[in-house]
Amino acid sequence: MAGPYTRSRRAPALACAALAACALTSCGGGSGEAGPSAPPAPSASAASPPAKDTPAGEHLVLRRRETGGIAGIGGPGSVPGFSLYSTGRAVVASRGELTEYRLRPDALRRLLDEARAAGLGRSHTVGSDRIADAVVTVVTLDGATTRIIQPESQAGPEARFLKRLDPAGWAASDQAAEPKPYRPERTAVLAGEMPGSGTAKKWPLEPLGDGVRVAGSICTLAPSAKVPESEPGTAWRSGGKTYSVRLRPLLPAESSCADLR
Repeated sequence: MAGPYTRSRRAPALACAALAACALTSCGGGSGEAGPSAPPAPSASAASPPAKDTPAGEHLVLRRRETGGIAGIGGPGSVPGFSLYSTGRAVVASRGELTEYRLRPDALRRLLDEARAAGLGRSHTVGSDRIADAVVTVVTLDGATTRIIQPESQAGPEARFLKRLDPAGWAASDQAAEPKPYRPERTAVLAGEMPGSGTAKKWPLEPLGDGVRVAGSICTLAPSAKVPESEPGTAWRSGGKTYSVRLRPLLPAESSCADLR
């Protein structure tokens, strides 16, 4: 895969009777007309089956991302810095690379208990919202969102806990496996239409304009192994229009463009 990240791979009987009776009596209308048709299935751009390497029931339990700053880091569609899942898997983004770690069940429980003890289980803001261009660390846990403004300037338990989200400080005995590159099976292609008709490469996959609107872009999904290399500033021609693209690897428990919102 191109871009700042490396290429990645990795009815019961009663119910039936009720449905039959409903069909005979035209449920929902009473006028003899058929009820509303079922909504169409999502297109490939909107959703895909769960990745083969995502265990059943695996879900996100804690996430940390950075936003703001003069450069505007952590914008829509960016990869979170740290994502922790119910299986003990953690995916960390650092220097343009994604690395997968595995925590043992007891270590996972301790880490989550520490996060709650630090106050991250309730939504609140730490620091002043009046600092222009402040870098903000956003932590989500148990449905709560904590915003820590300029975390290096904070001395409370929320900011101190952030050090626990650095795998470099995890004991080897807490880890169930050696760290390895995270290789997702699918990549989200985030396209933005560009003006002009200059030189552009032909986009080889699904038309970029056929996607869904997500994160300020038009999103389509593609197998990571088929996504072409695309450096910043590269122009692509698709469906008679010119686009720039950003590549966003799908993380565990993500299966659709909507997951990037």
